[in-house]
Amino acid sequence: QVQLVESGGGLVQAGGSLRLSCAASGRTFSSYAMGWFRQAPGKEREFVAGISWSGGVTFYADSVKGRFTISRDNTKNTVYLQMNSLKPEDTAVYYCARRRNGGTYYQRAEYDYWGQGAQVTVSS
Repeated sequence: QVQLVESGGGLVQAGGSLRLSCAASGRTFSSYAMGWFRQAPGKEREFVAGISWSGGVTFYADSVKGRFTISRDNTKNTVYLQMNSLKPEDTAVYYCARRRNGGTYYQRAEYDYWGQGAQVTVSS
């Protein structure tokens, strides 16, 4: 069983920064690609960023490209999401997830384990 635990959410003013962390249990963390999704009230959960098992390949939603950076430390079983230049429209619950091997990065259905979520609120 894999457990994912997010941390680092909070309240920040527009233009500010936050870094989310996602700690994973288990010894197979480094074998899987990981992703971050977010869900705003009344909206569907959407892809934010993804990273390959090695960290060498990353993907971003157009809405966050150039502002957010995904990274991972396989020695710590942790994936990060650095969020800069935050906007009120970034307000959402952010989830990390483990991608199934061979799946695509952008589709929610390609991920098999999910964290409980971290609230990010950006005030204007």
